[in-house]
Amino acid sequence: MGLPLRLLLVEDSEDDAALLLRALKNGGYDVVHQRVDTEAAMEAALAKEAWDLVVSDHSMPNFSSHGALAVLKKRGLDIPFILVSGSIGEQSAVAAVKEGVSDYIMKGSLTRLVPAVERELREALARKEKRITEAQLRQIQKMEMVGRLAGGIAHDFNNLLTAISGYSEFLLKSMAPEDPNRADVEEIRTAGKRAAALTRQLLAFSRKQVLQLRLLDVNDVLKELDKMLRRLIGEDIELALDLAADLGTVKADPGQIEQVVVNLVVNARDAMPKGGRISIQTKNVELGPSFVKTHIDVTPGPHAMLAVSDTGTGMDQATLSHLFEPFFTTKERGKGTGLGLSTVYGIVKQSGGSVYVYSELGRGTTFKVYLPIVGESAPPLKARVEAAPRGGSETVLLVEDDELVRNFAVRALRQYGYEVLVAKSPEEALSFCADPPAAIKLLLTDVIMPKMRGTELAERVRAAVPGVKVLFMSGYTDEGVVRDELIAPDAPFLQKPMTPDALARKVRGILDGPAPMT
Repeated sequence: MGLPLRLLLVEDSEDDAALLLRALKNGGYDVVHQRVDTEAAMEAALAKEAWDLVVSDHSMPNFSSHGALAVLKKRGLDIPFILVSGSIGEQSAVAAVKEGVSDYIMKGSLTRLVPAVERELREALARKEKRITEAQLRQIQKMEMVGRLAGGIAHDFNNLLTAISGYSEFLLKSMAPEDPNRADVEEIRTAGKRAAALTRQLLAFSRKQVLQLRLLDVNDVLKELDKMLRRLIGEDIELALDLAADLGTVKADPGQIEQVVVNLVVNARDAMPKGGRISIQTKNVELGPSFVKTHIDVTPGPHAMLAVSDTGTGMDQATLSHLFEPFFTTKERGKGTGLGLSTVYGIVKQSGGSVYVYSELGRGTTFKVYLPIVGESAPPLKARVEAAPRGGSETVLLVEDDELVRNFAVRALRQYGYEVLVAKSPEEALSFCADPPAAIKLLLTDVIMPKMRGTELAERVRAAVPGVKVLFMSGYTDEGVVRDELIAPDAPFLQKPMTPDALARKVRGILDGPAPMT
């Protein structure tokens, strides 16, 4: 078998066409071709198929190379166009090249045909790779800009939601079950939880959340989710799993990978309103230089691939170009937030991976997630057990510059019995460490504050108060802090918004945990 070549041949002579095809076959090409000799036939051929090369005669009774080139330009197609003629003069040939013809060859001397085809195909591939790279760069820059905006919005909302959710919990605990206002407060709490879920998705997209990274076998996540996914998609959709037995270990947050899988499966389900098939596949792949050349945000090397495919309606290019943007949705109003796929994008990118989508209208869609393989074995997944909230009597140094959050945290901690030293700024917090330093058992601090970050404050408090434990909290954790490991992926961290019980549970867990490393 030779090199595959899809050739659109603009030629009225069957004999001349046969000579051209023979020359290409002798030159090592396996040619699939269509011969046309009118503008209408060429338009139909271009609409029906994608072609690698156009070879055209100069002058025909019903068409010409000038007309054929005009058809390509009108469609905006970058396809090499080689002129082959038995009668064109030098002046006309030069004019044709200036007009956009890639090369011209005389029919009586086809020895230059194969070298010209090789050169034009090579240059066309280079142009295509450049266009892909430039388009990906523009998309990445756009996503980064939208991500910064989304992360800032989510951070501000999380501070507000901490107060909304927290004070609704306070009210509910103080109200009798038969209180006529209890239902209203429960609605406020429910709305707060929904809003918090939306902000978590924005934080995932903007990559400003702390991931609890660990060695992970993605197959373990899929096996845990299997029953739940089958209930989620309904009886009219078949779910098929094809999991690689030797899948490489990745470093990721199991809960976040679960969210990726669920969001992709829900998206696939919604694309098949009349039923169909969802396939989930995992396998090891090596992303080499050729792949990296056209995917600028990929690091070469071994990756674990997770693919979710459906037999649904598919998507056009206009939809694909906006697919991962937050709040973009093709669903009816009220049927989706437009944050599911943006969440997938953010989680995968923050996990060091990449995600791509392949789709055709009427033929379905495939999402492929690539996560770098780390070469270590993954421990088995453990079921997450949430401890009941318990209080204590230790002294907690609380540092929070947002008044709403600060007041909520003080009330919640004191409600659970803790002594609370309240600081509005890092500078004020340090003043508590001088006298008496031994009383402080836990530093509970926001991460992002004016003049000094929580990580720097923690180091200074640790130096002044030996043995003090630290718990960070934030509406988001700045991407640079995570990337530079100022906050390690496994650092004690509490995500805003939080409830009184969640705060108490986390504080008690830190205080009862092992002593900090010195």
